[in-house]
Amino acid sequence: MEFDTVTISRLITAMTLIFHIVFATLGVGVPLFISLAEFIGIKKKDKHYELLAKRWSRGFVISVAIGVVTGTAIALQLSLVWPNFMELAGNVIALPLFMEVFAFFFEAIFLGIYLYTWDRFKGKYTHWLLSLPVIIGAGMSAVFISTVNSFMNSPDGFTMVNGEFTAVNPLQAMLNPSTPTRVFHVLGGSYLTVAAILAALAAFALLKKKGAAEYHKKALKMTVISMVVFSLLTALGGDLSAKYLAKYQSEKLAAAEWHFETEGNADLVLFGWLNEDNEVVGAIRIPGFLSFLANGDFTSEVIGLEETPEGERPPLIIHYLFDLMVSIGLFLLGVSSLYLVLSRFKRWDVHNKFILWLLALGGPLAMLAVEFGWVFAELGRQPWILRGYMTVEEAATKSPYIVHMFFLFLALYLVLGTLFVLTLRKLFKDKPVELELEKYYPELNKGDKK
Repeated sequence: MEFDTVTISRLITAMTLIFHIVFATLGVGVPLFISLAEFIGIKKKDKHYELLAKRWSRGFVISVAIGVVTGTAIALQLSLVWPNFMELAGNVIALPLFMEVFAFFFEAIFLGIYLYTWDRFKGKYTHWLLSLPVIIGAGMSAVFISTVNSFMNSPDGFTMVNGEFTAVNPLQAMLNPSTPTRVFHVLGGSYLTVAAILAALAAFALLKKKGAAEYHKKALKMTVISMVVFSLLTALGGDLSAKYLAKYQSEKLAAAEWHFETEGNADLVLFGWLNEDNEVVGAIRIPGFLSFLANGDFTSEVIGLEETPEGERPPLIIHYLFDLMVSIGLFLLGVSSLYLVLSRFKRWDVHNKFILWLLALGGPLAMLAVEFGWVFAELGRQPWILRGYMTVEEAATKSPYIVHMFFLFLALYLVLGTLFVLTLRKLFKDKPVELELEKYYPELNKGDKK
């Protein structure tokens, strides 16, 4: 039986990225909230926030351990699955890949120091300061790996001679036109997603009514405020990304918005479907808004997909991914804003079941938005692996063992996913917050039992 090696290669990469992005997102976002919780705890002399930081840091260590393995798997599959790409561009992307590893080790060193020095300093701010290098290391790791993906979308920093990249300038390659908007969007989206996940955990705990109510309410308030802030920043990142696409990757924006003909005052197309004649049916149209999104001017011209050669057009399915990603972002902003507005009125109980269920739903939806966003980013570059220089088909391995690799990677991710769930379940089920409050902070537990 013959297999299409290109298709299997794509499936391996899709599976790897879809799995890894969960732990990469947690790895970037969780340190910020650990640090924030500890800082508030010290400033307000509130043991609830101190316990929040401690418990989140325990779970974070597990996600880091899994993320190390999945990150290594990505590096491995780049060489095994896309050898032609690495042969062409390996000397260009080597620096950011090395710097990403360096950033991770920087984060891991300070994470270890942070975890093992709780209550060992007279000044509590000294311990809190150790969380800052962890945040920086996690953020820089995301920055460096994002520059690699940005380079694949807008290659820069080299001269091509006889089919090879020469006169390579790694810094110019890293600081390509796609990098600023992509890095901003990745960091903002990661912080938003983690805020939504932590808020969902607190909301779900309040719905279960097992106790520690004050603890969970404080966690919920802190993370929901963060959701509002990072929802707005992520929306700004999305706006900047659209303007980048309009200027540098017009075919991707056109495919995402089913904008087939070049025209001014272009409508933003939401949802809908395509009929047999490739006409948009059942969509919501916002007049002139695509022009504004692309250029900041409602009357400006937006390049249509017709101007891109047919063989270089991204798949039109990315329209749905774009709509889902944006819809979830608006949902998160709406729910978090609603919580904060209602919390200003004493007669409203913001911890009613309806609001809590919406917040609990926000966590998994936020992670789905990250998945939709990355699939959108990768599919939107098709058929290129390195835009304008090498197609996916040219880059893929021709090895007959590619199917074996697929099942090996699949088995690896199944094992890692199972271990992650079981370990977290064991870690927190055997040591619930109610027990910790009663053991270490008995003076707080009275109010938490309500």
